[in-house]
Amino acid sequence: MAVRDLMHPLISGRTSPRTFADAPVDVESMRVLFEAARWAPSHGNSQPARFLLGYSGDAVHERLLAVLRPKNRAWASAAPVLFAGLVMTVNEKGPLPNAEYGLGLAVENLALQAVDLGLVTHQMGGFDADALVAAFGLPPEVRPVVVVAVGRPGAPEGRERVRLPLSGTVFGEWGTPAF
Repeated sequence: MAVRDLMHPLISGRTSPRTFADAPVDVESMRVLFEAARWAPSHGNSQPARFLLGYSGDAVHERLLAVLRPKNRAWASAAPVLFAGLVMTVNEKGPLPNAEYGLGLAVENLALQAVDLGLVTHQMGGFDADALVAAFGLPPEVRPVVVVAVGRPGAPEGRERVRLPLSGTVFGEWGTPAF
């Protein structure tokens, strides 16, 4: 049995498609996804993750589409839900140097919960962060990190999922594979 076969199906089943079914995602499903995100671990329980949520046809969705790079905008326009993942860079205790890590954990929780609900997510770094800040009037202590499309799976794309082997990512001593 391959090691991949031993992974949890939520992990092995998670994909980042660029096609979505022409079907809405209900508010209650999105509430469940963000509840999963809310329970992610964070450095010192700082909980730096913040989100801007838009549904197809509303003003938030349109503004998020507008800040995407053209190649992302072309396919993401079919997603019934878009959200921006933001980080609080400071809190009452001071700077939050690991805020992006906390957001990453929150978004991964959300992505895995989406798989469980029969939804798919696609995370995008291809957007204009300055335009997003301006479009939403974000304060200086809030930084956009990612825009995510959410929907029901569309037509299969036929792209193979490719990952580096463990021998190229896990080391005992640097450059010496641990596996």
